[in-house]
Amino acid sequence: MAVILSADRTCDLSEALLLEFQVSTIPYHIHIGDREYIDNVNITPPEIFRLYHEKKVLPKTSAINTEEYLDYFRPWVEQGHEVLHFCLGGALSSSYQNCVLAGEELGHVYPINSCNLSGAIGLQVIDARKMLDDGMSAAAVQGYFNENSRRYHGSFILDTLEFLHAGGRCSSVAALSANLLNIKPCIVVDNSTGGMQVGKKYRGSLSKVLTKYVKDTLAQYDDILTDKVFITYSSIDTAIVDLVKETIDSVMPFDRVIETKASCTISSHCGPNTLGILFATKKPAK
Repeated sequence: MAVILSADRTCDLSEALLLEFQVSTIPYHIHIGDREYIDNVNITPPEIFRLYHEKKVLPKTSAINTEEYLDYFRPWVEQGHEVLHFCLGGALSSSYQNCVLAGEELGHVYPINSCNLSGAIGLQVIDARKMLDDGMSAAAVQGYFNENSRRYHGSFILDTLEFLHAGGRCSSVAALSANLLNIKPCIVVDNSTGGMQVGKKYRGSLSKVLTKYVKDTLAQYDDILTDKVFITYSSIDTAIVDLVKETIDSVMPFDRVIETKASCTISSHCGPNTLGILFATKKPAK
C-alpha cells in the first residue's frame, strides 16, 4: 500500500517541485464576472490582473467541495492506497471540512488542516515527503502536523488592499486609507487557525518596504530552521525578487531558497506585487 502525498493547489509549489517531491494537487475555482475558471488550468494570475485592469472586475474564489474531493481521492483508495492531503487553512476556506467529510466517506484519507496558506503549506508538504520516505505512516504524519502547524510561518506584503477587500477580508475604508497614504501592510497568517491578521504597516517604495520587511520578519525568531525558505509572489518585477534574495542572504543564509509563484486563488485575494517569505522554526510559536 502506497501513501499518496497530496495538497490543495494553494500550496503554491511549482510544477518542478511537485515532480521533485511527488505531490498531486487539486485546484480551486476562480470566478470573474459570470465565468468560472479552474486555478492554473484555464487561467493564470497575470490573466486575472489583466482582466481586472481591462474590465474592472475583481475575482472571487470558491472552495473545493466534498464531491470534488471524493472524485479526486476515490481512484487511489480503490487501488488500495492511502492519501495524505494538506488543505488550505480552515479559517480561510471550507475546503478542509469538505475534505474531512470526503475522507470519512471513503476511508484511508488523512486530511491535514495546514492552518496556513501558500508556501507555508508547501514547506509542510516537503517535510511530509521526507517523513513518508523515512517510513512514517500517513496517520503518524497527520498527527505530527496536527501538533506542529505553529512551527510554520507565513506573511506577505501587499501593494494594494483592493483585492483583499473584494474577498471580504478588508473594509473599504481601510483599503482606501492604505492606498491614499501609500501604506503597504504586512499580512501575517495566524498559524493556529489559518486566519489572517494585519502586522506592521510600512510606507514607501516596494523595494524599500520589502527589504525592511525581510529584516523585521527574520529578526522575530531565534530558532529559524535554515534548511529552506520560500519566497512566494503573485506578479512582481524580477529585480525586486532578486533584492529580496540578497536581503535574506545578508541576514540569514539558507541552504535552499525556493522561489515560487502564487496560485490564482492566492493571487485573487492578495493582488499584484504581493511578496512573502515563509519558513519553519524549531519550536511551535506560542
